[in-house]
Amino acid sequence: MNADPGIPVLELKGLKKHFDLSGKWYSGERKYLKAVDGIDLKVFSGETLGIVGESGCGKSTTGNVMLRLLEPTEGDILFEGENIASLSVRELRKRRKDFQMIFQDPFSSLNPRMRVMDLIAEPLRSHNILSGDQLRRRVTELMDNVGLSSSFITRYPHEFSGGQRQRIGIARALALQPKLIVCDEVVSALDVSIQAQILNLLARLQREFNLTYIFISHGLPAVKHFSTRVAVMYLGKIVELAKKEQLFRHPRHPYTEALLSAVPIPDPAVARDRKRIVLDGDIPSPVNLPAGCRFHTRCMYAQEKCRVAEPVLTEQQDGHQVACHFPLAQPAGPVVVTA
Repeated sequence: MNADPGIPVLELKGLKKHFDLSGKWYSGERKYLKAVDGIDLKVFSGETLGIVGESGCGKSTTGNVMLRLLEPTEGDILFEGENIASLSVRELRKRRKDFQMIFQDPFSSLNPRMRVMDLIAEPLRSHNILSGDQLRRRVTELMDNVGLSSSFITRYPHEFSGGQRQRIGIARALALQPKLIVCDEVVSALDVSIQAQILNLLARLQREFNLTYIFISHGLPAVKHFSTRVAVMYLGKIVELAKKEQLFRHPRHPYTEALLSAVPIPDPAVARDRKRIVLDGDIPSPVNLPAGCRFHTRCMYAQEKCRVAEPVLTEQQDGHQVACHFPLAQPAGPVVVTA
C-alpha cells in the first residue's frame, strides 16, 4: 500500500481514444469514433472503483486504454507517478507485471490448446520469474488461492464450467502479484449464483493481497455490492463520480437517476412507490456527437444552456462530482438497488 493514501495508484489526465473510420487512403474530411473523449480520473490504493454505463459508452475501451492494450490517442496515464503512455514497448513490458486484466469471456480469453498449468504459468515464464518445480508449486498455490483443486492442473479449458474458467483467469492475473487489476465485466457471462461466488472471491483476494480493482460493469447491483467509488460514463465522458453510498442514495446527474430507476426491485411494495424514468430516443452516435451536453437529447430536465455549452465534471460536495449544468437537488423517488 502507498505510504500516503492520497497518492493515486493510477491517474488519468485528459485520456482520449478516437478510432479513425475513414480508411488508410481516404483524403477527405476524416471521421472519428470518439470512444473515450477526455477522462480525468484517480484510483487509490486498496479501493475498488466501479465504472458503469450503457453498452457503447466507452467503459471497456477505457479499461483497455489505461493498460495500453489499446494505444491512447491523447492524454497521460500515470501509474504510481510514471507516465506509462510514453513508455516504449520494452519499458512497458517490464511494467506490465504491476497491472493486469481479467476479461469478460472466461472461455475466449483462455487458449483452448493450453493446459491449466501452462495458462497460469504463462506470465511467470514470460517475465522469467520462475521455472521447474518452483513454477509448478507457484501455479498450484495460485489455484488454491482461487478455489481450484491442483488435480485440475493438466486439464484443458473446455473441461471446466464458466465459473471455473473465470477462476483460472483470476489466478493468471494474480500470478505476477500485481498492484492493480482491471475487471472487465467479469461476472456478466456467468449465472447469478456463480456471480456472487466470483465477487466474494475477488473481495477476499483484495483483502489478502492488498489489491486495487477497477470494476467495469453494466450491472448496478454488482457494482453496489463490490465497489468503493463509482464513476458513471456516457458517450465517452464521466458524468458522475462519487462514493458508492452517495451515488446510490443521492444521484446528482439525470442519467444516473435514470439508470438507478431501471434496476428491478424484488419487493413489490417498494417497486410500486418508485418512479420509473424512461429515457426518450436513442443514444447519439459517438461519430456525430451533439453540441453542448451529450445527454441533453434524452434529458427531461434539459434547458437552452444544455444545448450549447458542455458541462465540466466539478465537485459538488464531499468528493461528489457531476458534469451537469443543473444537478439534481434530490432524487425524484426512492432509490433502491438490491445487491
